[in-house]
Parts: sequence; structure tokens; C-alpha cells
Amino acid sequence: MNKTELVEKIAAGAGLSKVDAKKALDATVAAIKGALAKGDKVALVGFGTFSVNKRPAREGINPATKQKIKIAAKKVAKFKAGAELAAAL
Repeated sequence: MNKTELVEKIAAGAGLSKVDAKKALDATVAAIKGALAKGDKVALVGFGTFSVNKRPAREGINPATKQKIKIAAKKVAKFKAGAELAAAL
């Protein structure tokens, strides 16, 4: 499912226009993104939890040249499915 299809499902399920559903989806994504950028967790009961994990710097190998390279530390987004979502799958 892509964003357009998701907007259509939201609009049909909530009785909204597609324009309003797109605004709601965009606002939701922006709110989640903003919270993660601040280092907060976003927990949606029954759906799951979005959080930020820190990956330490490590050493890797360039597959083309076989030379060792340094991979910088970074933060990554993580999603853990809630019980209801896991049960539905």
C-alpha cells in the first residue's frame, strides 16, 4: 500500500474527504517525526511504539575494494509492533 492508497482508506474509514485525510496523515507523520527528532518515544496502544536507537561507530569492509572502512555512529528509527498488531498478522 502506498501513501495515496492509505489516504483513500483513511478517508473512507473516517468519513473524510481525501484532502482532509491527507492533511491528517501528513500531520500525524510530522508529529511522529518531530517527537523522534527530539529523542522521544511515540507509543500507539495496540499498534506499536516508535523510538530512536543509537548505533555505535564500527568498522566495515568495502565489498568492491575489500578495504576496511570506518562507519560513523548514527541514530536510527525503530518500530516495535504492539500486541494487537502482532496478533493480527
